[in-house]
This record gives sequence, structure tokens and C-alpha cells, in this order.
Amino acid sequence: MFPWFVSFSTVRRRQRDDEALSTGEPASLLILVCTATGGIGYWAFSRVTCVPFFDLKRQFRSLRDEILQEITTVCDSQSFILGPKVEMLERDIASLCGACHAIGMASGTDAELALLMGLDVGPGDAVVTSPFTFFATGGCIARLGAKPIFVDIDRDTFNLSPNRLEEFFNSDCTFNGTGLRTGEDLLVKAVIPVHLFGLCCAMDEILSICSRVRVPVIEDAAQAIGAEYPSGNGPRRAGAIGEFGFLSFYPTKNLGAFGDGGMALTRDARLAARLRSIRNQGMDPRYYHEVVGGNFRLDALQAAILLKKLPHLDRWSRRRWEIAQYYRAEFRELAPLLQSPVEPFAESLGVRGHTYHQFVVRTTRRDELREHLRSFGIGTEIYYPVPLHRQKCFAGSDTRSYPESELAAGQVLALPIFPELSDAEVEIVAERVASFYQK
Repeated sequence: MFPWFVSFSTVRRRQRDDEALSTGEPASLLILVCTATGGIGYWAFSRVTCVPFFDLKRQFRSLRDEILQEITTVCDSQSFILGPKVEMLERDIASLCGACHAIGMASGTDAELALLMGLDVGPGDAVVTSPFTFFATGGCIARLGAKPIFVDIDRDTFNLSPNRLEEFFNSDCTFNGTGLRTGEDLLVKAVIPVHLFGLCCAMDEILSICSRVRVPVIEDAAQAIGAEYPSGNGPRRAGAIGEFGFLSFYPTKNLGAFGDGGMALTRDARLAARLRSIRNQGMDPRYYHEVVGGNFRLDALQAAILLKKLPHLDRWSRRRWEIAQYYRAEFRELAPLLQSPVEPFAESLGVRGHTYHQFVVRTTRRDELREHLRSFGIGTEIYYPVPLHRQKCFAGSDTRSYPESELAAGQVLALPIFPELSDAEVEIVAERVASFYQK
């Protein structure tokens, strides 16, 4: 006979759900018990009750000493702007992505902006991209005085639809000796497909469509570092499938810095040299300026941190993929009420075909599901609640409808998938999602 018994079933959390959610510490259950001799105590269970959407502190704890040592080394050198650490990171990222040239930038936004500047995008030009993406993709275009033109997405992948792109070129544009022009007589200077959530776009089709009208393609690989695509020429890595691309090292990215950071990628040596000038105020050589650039330089501290993190990227990506496979298996019976992300390249590429920067489900009951999960202390996020063409700053310049993007904006929900999640946390997320549909 046990020397204690449960006198009543009152259960309380060791800490409030919102506190656990903000700190990233999973809460435990405490059950009040009464011993046979009349004593009172608590019996603690390790059952997870709260799951944060993201927790950067967990990753930092595992790398803390070596990262702080590297930061100290940079501080002791007092060399903070560009320099050997940035050059080393550029070489390693170029090797990882399969690009000939990688140019460190202050952010993914600045990497895109510099590429557009390098291709002389400006007033009188248009750049085609997806309306279902982070704002910077379209914002950089407008910032240079060009017009962002949107083409709708594929329903299953959330990525730019090659069919809609070809329809736009055929129905709204004319090709002549000066290039591809829109009905407004804007010169189409580039197409920017976004490898959203870690899945590459249908690049063979997009590159083929654009090559026929001599329009460059710039890959937005901000969310897809390391993701592969099964091109007709063999597997290629996101950002270097075509001629131009860019990455982001925002802290919550799969490879994240301790602030902003980015990388421009290109196979064109002349453009690479120009980008190195553009990121440094257009200066080359020192204090001589042939072009107007900007202060887009990646600093040595961020490069040093990223160099320490880079060797772990494959392991982190695999863990994200493993979590995604668990979710997909657990949610299979919930379809079509809940739709999991698709993996169109799984058969040929396996784990490398989707890096799962986000695990985004879609459901017509998105807001109800989110509230249900919040009530259990499970963090979620919506990427993205408003398509770019519905943003106030673009609303006057584009009155067309993009039904797939608008539908996705009302249905998508991102679940926790960062690599430091425990198995128990992943299981409770899946259980709480399933319980919503069993009510």
C-alpha cells in the first residue's frame, strides 16, 4: 500500500500559461496529495502543458560558450565592418548554396534591394512577384520607384504559380526589341519567386517562361537556406537555382544571427563586384563613387556568430523535417478539415526537399483553432494575414484580385516547429490540434 493518497483532484499549473509561453519554459502539473500520516505535499508531473511558438534562448544555451568566445575574439580585434569573418562566411555560404559569389549584406531586405539596384531597377520599371509573402519582397521594388506587379500563388504550395505568370506575360504584356513591357508601358526588369516557408518554387518552369522573354529571375530564398530543388540539371540549392538570389539571417530564420543579416548570391562575376561596391555606398576604390549605393554591409560580429552556427544547420534542418513528419502523420486523418503542407519533392529529395522554416496548416476555422491552442498555452502565428496587394501602401496601385492569396491569408496557421522542441512538446501540439476537431 502506498504511504499516501490523493485527497482531492485539484490540479494547478506550476506557472501561468502566459508566463511559460513567454519564457519558453514548459510548465508542469502539481497535484496536491495527502500522506497516510496526515502530511500534505505536492506531486510533480513533467507533462508539458505549454509550448512556445519559438524560443531562441534554447539554441543559445547549447552554443553559449563558443559563441561568447567568438564575440570576445571579434571585440579584441576591434575590427567590426566587413573583414576576414565576413569573407569566410561568404565563402562558406557560396559553397553551401552552390553559387559562384556570395556577398554579405546587412539584412535580407538590403540583399534584395542591392540586387535590384545592381540590375538598374528604377522608375518606369516593373518587377513581378507574389502577393503572399513578407512585405519586404514588394517593398524593395517600390522603394526604388519601380512598380511591384503581383501574380497569384499555387493553392497547394503557396508559391508563385508558373501558370499565372505565363498568363500574365501572354495577356498583359508585349515583347519587343526593348524587352517585355506591360500594358502601362512599364519595362519588366525581373521576376522574384519566393521560396515560401522552406519549399522551393517550380523553378524550371519559371526560368523557362522568363528566359523566353529575357527577364531575369531573382530568388527570394530568405526562408529557404539549404532547401533543394530537383532541376532538370540535377539538384540545386535555393538561392542559386538561377542567376540571382538572396538569403536572410534574421534571428528566427533556420540560420539566424544575433540581429539582422543577409546574403546576395549570383553567378555573374561583374554583378558580384558591383554589389560589393553598392553595399559600401557605391565606393570603389575608397572615397571614389561611380554609383550611388547604400550602407548595406554585414558586420563581423554577425558573421562570426553565423560561422559558429553554420555547422549545425543540417542537424537543425533534419529536426525540423522530423517534427513536420510527425505532424503530417498525426493530422492525416483530419483532412480535408485541416490541410498539412505538401512535399512535392519528397520522392526525389527526401529531407532536403523542404526545410520547414514554418509548418503552415490551412483550415476554414483558423481563428477558432488558434484560440483553442492559445487556451492551452500553445503559441501560433499567421503568415500572412494581409496579402501585399491589400496593404494600404499598395492598394491604390493594384485593384485586381488574387483569389488564392486572399483565400490563404484567411486560412493559414503556423504551428511550433523550431528544432529545440522536445518530443513531448511536439506530441502535445498534435494532440491539442486533434482535440479541436474531436469536440
